[in-house]
Amino acid sequence: MFDAAEGQTENVLEVNNIEVIYNHVILVLKGVSLNVPQGGITALLGGNGAGKTTTLKAISGLLASERGEVTKGSIKYRGTVIQHQDPADIVKSGVVQVMEGRHCFEHLTVEENLLTGAYTRREGKAAIQRDLEMVYDYFPRLKERRKSQAGYTSGGEQQMTAIGRALMSKPETILLDEPSMGLAPQLVEQIFEIVKSVNENEGVTFLLAEQNTNVALRFAHYGYILESGRVVMDGPAADLRENPDVKEFYLGMSEQGRKSFRDVRSYRRRKRWLS
Repeated sequence: MFDAAEGQTENVLEVNNIEVIYNHVILVLKGVSLNVPQGGITALLGGNGAGKTTTLKAISGLLASERGEVTKGSIKYRGTVIQHQDPADIVKSGVVQVMEGRHCFEHLTVEENLLTGAYTRREGKAAIQRDLEMVYDYFPRLKERRKSQAGYTSGGEQQMTAIGRALMSKPETILLDEPSMGLAPQLVEQIFEIVKSVNENEGVTFLLAEQNTNVALRFAHYGYILESGRVVMDGPAADLRENPDVKEFYLGMSEQGRKSFRDVRSYRRRKRWLS
């Protein structure tokens, strides 16, 4: 289990200096490196277009469907190079991605959606039923709505369904893409509290991509900030929360108080971010 106080030396996932190109010409990631400790919550932060989703898709093997490819560097999961593996094999190794946008099978019920997450498992029905009850323990609202057609549930319920479906595959690591997108602040807080509980109680490792830097850094152990396809800053989440640049550019705060986006846009031209 990850110990935030003592740190964690074993990295379950290692991304080393990768470049990603779309359509053979568009360079999106420009030498991204990051480590994800086993049993921790690692946040991948940055604005829209920074490269967060591309990084997650490079790890989960989903770039090819969008004519993207890793052209340099390596991605290792438990020491095995995975960037050229089939996505299904990456799932079998224990890595599951929850896509941005709460992708559910709209015509299926909530419970049927959850059960699709267990389709690769070979245990008996009893084991799958136990895990279904575990998901309902974390998401009581889903138990109430289990017979409802997923397409008619709320955005928050669909996000819970997507995470619950990932848990049904018994993953070691979940790649969680923009879990706060489109949700009310109270629901965002609830989703992150559940992620924290799953991490602590089940030992699931999380790498989450998130624009909401404020909430992500309160729940993560470590963070990486991406800008224009590069990692420009990283460190323990507690340190990033107190960093003056992060406060000013991502949390909207400075020593003079809160700033508007127009006031802080000039950060893109600050060379010291890349020093």
